[in-house]
Amino acid sequence: MPVSTQLEQLRQYTTVVADTGDIEAIARYKPVDATTNPSLLLKAAEIPAYAPLIDEAVAWAKSQSNSREQQLVDAGDHLAVAVGCKIVKLVPGRVSTEVDARLSFDTNATMAKAERLIGMYDQAGVKREHILIKIASTWEGIRAAEQLEKRGIQCNLTLLFSFEQAVACAEAGVFLISPFVGRIMDWYVANTATKSYTPDEDPGVKSVRRIYSWYKQHGFSTVVMGASFRNVGQIQALAGCDRLTISPDLLEKLQQDENPLARALSDNGTREPRIAPINEAAFRWGHNEDAMATDKLADGIRKFAADQRKLEALLAAKL
Repeated sequence: MPVSTQLEQLRQYTTVVADTGDIEAIARYKPVDATTNPSLLLKAAEIPAYAPLIDEAVAWAKSQSNSREQQLVDAGDHLAVAVGCKIVKLVPGRVSTEVDARLSFDTNATMAKAERLIGMYDQAGVKREHILIKIASTWEGIRAAEQLEKRGIQCNLTLLFSFEQAVACAEAGVFLISPFVGRIMDWYVANTATKSYTPDEDPGVKSVRRIYSWYKQHGFSTVVMGASFRNVGQIQALAGCDRLTISPDLLEKLQQDENPLARALSDNGTREPRIAPINEAAFRWGHNEDAMATDKLADGIRKFAADQRKLEALLAAKL
């Protein structure tokens, strides 16, 4: 029998998603889904193959209004959708497109942006069942996602670090969550005496395992997609999770490794009654009590917003 790579073995347990906007990488590793965010779009904008998309976005924005401020918004939205349209041709599943992080604390504005992006995809001939709208897992973002799901717009709740965020997302009926494994570990390395972890002791891995088990135990259908990996060990320790979104460099390492890969997570079929739903006060207090989650959510929103501004500066130079 031919030897199976760890990437091929992982695919037997888990849906593999590419965490990149690089079309060549997506074509090479053939993931089921792909995710993008402002940071990945900024990197993609530096790839020569994307230059025509940037020019197209700028030209379209100029045709929509004479307001430079609005043109920047329009160009950014058009570029995000244009990149998504190219990626959706390469994956059989879904592409995640992120709402501007600066809207993370505004439920109505988040909903409006999500509906606009879905409308732009529709105009481009891409059906909404191929798109997930990425929203930060703030209380306001979760409330927006709850309403969007009811309108047939499925969501990927990102920047998820605390158990309270995961509970609120499941109870809101969101399609998918992206708990950030690597960023959780980063915080503990930076803020505690422990500077390295085995995969089983990794706090990011333990967080996802807890969420996965709780979701299955209580019968929630929300998909758990581990994200933000720093090493292959974290991925191996979550083999069996619903989905894992993995960067091209780590996909390559899995592709080169022919050692056996054991399944780490599975649904044992046991179900228990759901507890009382989490309310806003309990959500905010529980999240606030987790210093790591509080720090990393705020930091993640700031960094995505900063990269969005850098992307807008790149676009502004062409307006």
